[in-house]
Amino acid sequence: RALARNKMRSMLTMLGIIIGVAAVIAMVGVGQGAQQKVQDQIQAMGTNLLFVSSGSVNRGGLHVGSGATKTLVEDDMKAILREVPTVAMAAPGSGASAQVVWENQNWNTRLTGTEPQYLDIRSWPIAAGSNFTQDDVNHAADVAVIGSTVKQNLFGATDPVGQTIRVGNLPFQVVGVLAPKGQSGMGQDQDDTIVVPITTLQKKITGQDWLQFIMVSATSQQASYAAQNQITALLRDRHRIRPGQDDDFSVRNLADIAQLADQQAQVMTLLLASIAGVSLIVGGIGIMNIMLVSVTERTREIGIRIAIGATEQDVQRQFLTESVVLSLLGGAVGILFGVGSSLLI
Repeated sequence: RALARNKMRSMLTMLGIIIGVAAVIAMVGVGQGAQQKVQDQIQAMGTNLLFVSSGSVNRGGLHVGSGATKTLVEDDMKAILREVPTVAMAAPGSGASAQVVWENQNWNTRLTGTEPQYLDIRSWPIAAGSNFTQDDVNHAADVAVIGSTVKQNLFGATDPVGQTIRVGNLPFQVVGVLAPKGQSGMGQDQDDTIVVPITTLQKKITGQDWLQFIMVSATSQQASYAAQNQITALLRDRHRIRPGQDDDFSVRNLADIAQLADQQAQVMTLLLASIAGVSLIVGGIGIMNIMLVSVTERTREIGIRIAIGATEQDVQRQFLTESVVLSLLGGAVGILFGVGSSLLI
C-alpha cells in the first residue's frame, strides 16, 4: 500500500532498474550474437580444417611471398592420406580467375580446381544438380559446379543445370549449383566461385602441374593439432628441408582462428556488459536515494509505529522490503525488455 500511494515515484524508481537490467541483457546478447556469428562463419568454411598451402621461397636473399613455391604436388596429398593417421580426408586445389560468359551475360569470378571430396571437406552441399565425379577428374572433363553468386549474376531465375558456359575459350557444362555459404570470416564471398576438376584447370587453363593448396580434414578438432605437426614433419621430409631451413609450405589450423575469434568476442562481450552495468549501478543508487527521501517524508509514520511497539529492526525491514519489491518488479520488467531488445537487434 505504501508503494501504491506513490505510484509515479515508484514507477520512476523502477525505471532505473528496468533500464539497467535491459541494457546488461541486451549488450551481453549482442556480444554473444556477434561471437556466434563469427563462429558460424568459420564453421561454414568446413569442419576440423587444415589448410596446407605453397609457401615462400628465398631467391638470392629475396623472400618471395606466399604461394611462390612449386614444390607442393598431388603426391604430397596422397602421402598425407597414407601416412598421417589423424587425417580423415584431403583434397588438392589450385585457383585462377576467369571471365565467364553465358549467352549475353558475363561475370568475373574465381575458378577452383579440385576433386569431388573437396565439397565434403568444406561441408558444402549441392543445392541443385550434382557434383562432378572422380571419373571427370581422371578424364579432365569440361564440367563445372557454380556458386550461388555466379548463378545469380549469369542466369538469374533460369535453371543453370545442363547449360553450357564459356570460361575463357573453353565450354563447360554446369552439372550442379552450390548451396549459399555467405561471407567467410575474412569477408570474402564464398559463393562467388566455380569448382571444376583440377586436371581440367591444370591442363587446359593454367598449365601448372603443382598445387596451390591442399585442403585437409582432421578426424576431430582435438586431432587437428596433432595432424598439423605430423603434416609439417612429413612435408619437410618429402621436400628435403634441412633442420634450420624455412618451410617451403605453410600449414594453417582453422581451430586456431576460431579460438582467437572466440577470445576477441569474449572480451567485447565483457566490455559491453561492463558499460551496461554502469546503468544498473545508477539504477540501484536511484532506489537508495528514493528510499532515503521516503524515510524523511514518513518520520511521523515511523514515530507512530515505534510508539506502539515497533523496534528499529521492524522499521528497517519495512523499508528494505519496499526497496526489494521495487528492485524485483523493475528487474522482471527489465528482463522482458532486455530479451526483446537483444532478439530485435
